[in-house]
Amino acid sequence: MLRMIVCLLLLAMTTVAQAQTPPSATEISRYEGLHRAAHEGDVDTIRRLAASGANLDARDQAGRTPAHIAAFASNDAALRALAEAGADMNALENSVYDVLTIAAVANDPEMVSLAMELGNRPDLVTSVYDGTALIAAAHLGHHDVVRRLIAGGAPLDHVNNLGWTALMEAVVLGNGGPNHVSTVRELVEAGAETTIPDRDGVTPLQHARARGYTEIITIIQAAEER
Repeated sequence: MLRMIVCLLLLAMTTVAQAQTPPSATEISRYEGLHRAAHEGDVDTIRRLAASGANLDARDQAGRTPAHIAAFASNDAALRALAEAGADMNALENSVYDVLTIAAVANDPEMVSLAMELGNRPDLVTSVYDGTALIAAAHLGHHDVVRRLIAGGAPLDHVNNLGWTALMEAVVLGNGGPNHVSTVRELVEAGAETTIPDRDGVTPLQHARARGYTEIITIIQAAEER
């Protein structure tokens, strides 16, 4: 069991290392047109450039569209202006992230709700792990984001290419603290399947027991006893 926990911790570190990459200061300094306007939240410029025929889905060197830049900068008004002008809200940048997953990882609940309102699909498969915005948020214990994604119709039991669901990630990559407890509660109360095991046949409840996550154990046990 100790070996399994060590492996999970190493995998968590690898996952963080391969996480999404916001534009650097150097990249931002070189932005022009819609990318610069999206970063600065300049709605008037976005509307003017869109009306003049600018490419709403132009890509920077990392494949980020202006919508991705608006998400990284947490510029809600810019994102809305881009969407209303016709920008693709489900575009994926080079690391396979969409606006919704960027907002989910940033723990930006308002942008999460806005992105879905503007057409960003909560069931979109994202990241090199073939996950979803919900899995990314659950991993990090962003329970308010998790709640909003669930309300928006995010698939509860999607299994990524690591063999994990959102619930599994909240347990095996979480720390058992209040944020991950609340995340597990949101998922379980929404009807997430608690018995889907990992590739080794270990369930979320068994992982929680191995780690001594008392509150999470209680939540999952109660769901399985109903």
